Amino acid sequence: MGKKIRVGVIGANGKMGSSVVAAIQTDAQCELVAAVDIDDSLEELLKARCEVVVDFTNPAVVMENLAFCIKNGIHAVVGTSGLTPERVETLRLWAGQRANSRVLIAPNFSMGAVLMVAFSAIAAPYFESVEIVESHHPEKVDAPSGTSRFTAEKIAEARQGHAPSPDATDPRDLGARGTSVNGVPIHSVRLRGLVAHQEVVFGSTGETLTIAHDSLSRDSFMQGVLIAIKEMSHIDGVVVGLENVLPLGS
Repeated sequence: MGKKIRVGVIGANGKMGSSVVAAIQTDAQCELVAAVDIDDSLEELLKARCEVVVDFTNPAVVMENLAFCIKNGIHAVVGTSGLTPERVETLRLWAGQRANSRVLIAPNFSMGAVLMVAFSAIAAPYFESVEIVESHHPEKVDAPSGTSRFTAEKIAEARQGHAPSPDATDPRDLGARGTSVNGVPIHSVRLRGLVAHQEVVFGSTGETLTIAHDSLSRDSFMQGVLIAIKEMSHIDGVVVGLENVLPLGS
């Protein structure tokens, strides 16, 4: 057996973080060497000689965590929400000042969710209208979700040069029409009993197409987290999307 990857988890006591800790501990190619949370110092990551850190914290602290990792040459896998395009550009600036820095930001680690985004981008140019409905548990701190924002961005890229979706409603009626991300309306539901659900609804004259994905438990994200940890050597700098380390084809 080859050398194991030395992995640390930030946010190790949270719901996602504790699941990541368990997944790493049962994986033959990874070794959990540090599990830190809100009351712990990030210096523990250095003492443990972490090679890769997985961050599942919150938008208020994630940039500080990543600044520490980049400064100290620790590669980072990020599942924390709230990394806006502006924040991603800041991370790219920081990483550009440090050789061999690698940060993989994944709006979603579920294989089904990654494929949902890919399929939505394929379908996007062929339909006149598109909207996204995303539903999550009520403890989720951001709305719309990072996955839905990322999906909207990929749809918008695929629809470049196409007319906007038809919509006769008054643009001032923002509450009823959700949030527009790159011209794609996103509607957020927060409901007890849910984990994560998203559907992308396309429409043209005479037909609709719905691409939907459900995560029924947090276990659905663990395969993607482990893939990201093991494939960090295949990226350079800061990249967004698990698809960057998956052979999804063209």
